[in-house]
Amino acid sequence: MARTSSQNQNEKNKVGAFFLATLILWFVSVLFEIFFNKRTELLWIVAGACLFQIANWVIRSFVSRDPLFVNTSVSLLHSTIISVSVVSILVNQCLKNGSDGMFEHSQLVGGTWEWAYAALCFSCGYFAYDQLDMLFYRLYSGLIPSILVHHMILLVCFTLALYRNVTINYLILTLVCELHSIFLHVRKVRRMAGIRNSKSTIVRIEWVLNWLTFIFARSLTHILITVKLVADAPKFEKGVELPLALFGMAGMNLINVGLGIDLFSAFKREKSSENSNHHGE
Repeated sequence: MARTSSQNQNEKNKVGAFFLATLILWFVSVLFEIFFNKRTELLWIVAGACLFQIANWVIRSFVSRDPLFVNTSVSLLHSTIISVSVVSILVNQCLKNGSDGMFEHSQLVGGTWEWAYAALCFSCGYFAYDQLDMLFYRLYSGLIPSILVHHMILLVCFTLALYRNVTINYLILTLVCELHSIFLHVRKVRRMAGIRNSKSTIVRIEWVLNWLTFIFARSLTHILITVKLVADAPKFEKGVELPLALFGMAGMNLINVGLGIDLFSAFKREKSSENSNHHGE
């Protein structure tokens, strides 16, 4: 048993080392773009990473020192900021220019809605911060941790798009899923805070919003983006944009399937707990 535990620890160390190495390479590439290619607009990435790290320190100092609670709370902050930003960007675009042509191929691939570039950079900074925080506190499990893979895919796709200044609007649409992430993180924080009464009105409303946003803001949005990419495939120029976009969306849709299974399992567990408590009364 001790040997098995040691082997698991060694495997976890190797996994952590691999993802840390990829994160360092990513960070070096961002600094190179900022300082050597004078891409000062990418400083929003640094601003995002710094803001969420400061939020981490504040929560750790004044609320809780539990690494998982701190990490989840900062993730909730990111989801809230980005959800408000994405909705504001889309509403602003509709009010200024109308919705006609807003989702045309040329707009989604070559255009950039107002504040979309900064919002994408800011979110990119969060994923870099979160990857480092999870690696530092070992908030992952498995030989191939899905959360670390998810963040790595997003960092690669986001930064390549930011470097080339293409598909920015497409990627902003993928972030509509952060509306669902709000309720995922609310549920985790609520349970860690000891609020587990599944019969309470607040918890039931939370589950309704959790499922609605999972279906419409996450799953349906990502499926529609994938369909749009496939339909517009002939309109893409030769290059990495289409293969990278399809690879990224395939990864996101696969992760959504796993997330849906986990969400359903959690829902059943809470329902079972509610029924057992009811019979015990």
